[in-house]
Amino acid sequence: MPGHRHRVRVVLTAYEMKRLGHDATELTALADHLTAHGLEWEMLAGPLPGIYDPTGPGKLLFAFFSAMAETERENIRESMLEGLGTAARKGKHGGRPRVITDDMLHTVLRRRAGGESVAQIQPDLIIPTGKRKGHSPSVASIYWALAEHAHREAHPEAVEAAHADFDKLNTHGVPGPHGTPIERTPL
Repeated sequence: MPGHRHRVRVVLTAYEMKRLGHDATELTALADHLTAHGLEWEMLAGPLPGIYDPTGPGKLLFAFFSAMAETERENIRESMLEGLGTAARKGKHGGRPRVITDDMLHTVLRRRAGGESVAQIQPDLIIPTGKRKGHSPSVASIYWALAEHAHREAHPEAVEAAHADFDKLNTHGVPGPHGTPIERTPL
């Protein structure tokens, strides 16, 4: 039919509402934006599975569960930070161990100064310890080490201050307000 327009139904599908926003305000604004532009929102799981209805009780329930999702997200974040803090106090730090040693970095810097590329240097480097012992580090690891080295060279005072703060934490405990140490008491 000439002149007849077909309306296309567009549905944004998300697993859960908490995956689409950091807080209730952001989720509500997103839902309003989608509705204003004629888009529908479907959630596959969570307290409100199905197509979001911006009218009547649907909007009220959505606001309530958005606030609940925000609270849940904040609780998860706080638990994670608490766990990381506990691990750090025990001397455990997350992340993969570094594979580029100071000797390897020195070799890379010396050879790059001689005009070689990282790709040419990489096969000659051998990881001395750990799970990948005996293998060459990735090119990305070498570039990461070079970037860290450049940052340390550009900001030596920041590196010194960070080391001093870390040493102070290990000897005096966690600083409280205005730099006064907080006494730790055993439980």
